[in-house]
Amino acid sequence: MLKSKIKQKIWILLRWVFARKKFYRLNKILYQLSLNGLGILNYENKRVSGEYNFLATVVKNLDKNAVVLDIGANIGEYSNLIKKMRPDTQLFAFEPHPKTFKILEKHAKLHNYCAFNLACGKEKAKLKLYDYEELNGSQHASLFSEVIEEIHGSKFIEYEIEVINLDSFIKEQNIKKINFIKIDVEGNEYSVLEGLYEAIKNNLVEIIQFEFNEMNVVSRSFFKDFYGILSEYTLFRMLPDGIVPLEKYNPLFCEIYAFQNIVAIHKKLNCVSKKMDIVV
Repeated sequence: MLKSKIKQKIWILLRWVFARKKFYRLNKILYQLSLNGLGILNYENKRVSGEYNFLATVVKNLDKNAVVLDIGANIGEYSNLIKKMRPDTQLFAFEPHPKTFKILEKHAKLHNYCAFNLACGKEKAKLKLYDYEELNGSQHASLFSEVIEEIHGSKFIEYEIEVINLDSFIKEQNIKKINFIKIDVEGNEYSVLEGLYEAIKNNLVEIIQFEFNEMNVVSRSFFKDFYGILSEYTLFRMLPDGIVPLEKYNPLFCEIYAFQNIVAIHKKLNCVSKKMDIVV
């Protein structure tokens, strides 16, 4: 009780010192650094984001002939890395952009995995995909024109693409378990999970990695939505040297619309840190 009161008084004193106009610029710098320390806006490369370290850990511990899905594979950088680490994985990569898919298809043949010129979503449909008019075939192509026009401030070009439901794909391919899914679809991540609802409900998916960023403002998906659909999972945020748990939903620390990689690990995987050697 006494320690709690002392901590509260110290906090009040620090707030009194720093909550001033003259410290506003300094506080913005400290805020930025704090975000980086929480695993946010570490986007420069896969080592800075923690993806390389995470993949090296996860892939090493996957079952033999594990099933992996790469949703929003782009040219296949992520898929290629997984296959190099574990050639035995059964990997399915999805990329809807027709121009980008041609490169992905070549990489898929080279590294022995399956590539599909499809987008994934809540239900089967034909939708528009938007990309930069002057940089066609970018990593930012999205089902939301606002991503190109408003967030990146550019003119867009559009394509009509085919969207599938992953639950249907799983049934068609007779997949019994998915060991790992990566989802990077520029704001459409929640919709992909909605299309995977039956597999999630039936405990067929072990580990999911997805991005949460400013594109989720455009798609109007809250972090709380992910907590809801992934209620049987423990959520983690990725750092360069490991992942840290987000056990309890708190808007202050969760509803941050900036680049971050979130990892969802099914609760049936007990003692995750021991089994997978993940830093938590």
